[in-house]
Amino acid sequence: MTICLVPYEQLDRQQRAQLLSLEVRPEQKAFSGDIHGALYTLGHASQGGIKGFALLCEQRPVAFLLLKHAPCLPTWAEAGHATLHALQVDRRFQGQGLGTACLQALPSAALHEWPQLKGLMLAVDADNQAALKLYLRQGWVEDGEAYKGRMGYERRMVLAF
Repeated sequence: MTICLVPYEQLDRQQRAQLLSLEVRPEQKAFSGDIHGALYTLGHASQGGIKGFALLCEQRPVAFLLLKHAPCLPTWAEAGHATLHALQVDRRFQGQGLGTACLQALPSAALHEWPQLKGLMLAVDADNQAALKLYLRQGWVEDGEAYKGRMGYERRMVLAF
């Protein structure tokens, strides 16, 4: 099985159409949003401040994520970092290690876009135990105290380079 993380702009027309059918489980949508919201954010980004990435499995998009960098960093992020947002694995492909594959490929993809990065950051809902376990297994560490986010308490995590 061939898996690779590619920038959104490198997707061909068919892959972009396939990406539109990416679905997350209803209980996950509250945390990650959906593909339409993520693509809207990407389309309305400051030049170079937000990048989209699709995880391709046998050339078909099965996951998507956004990375934000200055000038689009959220207020909780530290300078010199990019932040992870809207990580979504298609519900039809969950349980196959694709979230792990995204996270493993992410540092090199981020450094390719922004070579000066010190690391990656994210905020995850404190109740999203599945995501917390995934991030911790991939080497992310908690960075600071939980804070009140849009849906509840968020935990800030960092992956240093």
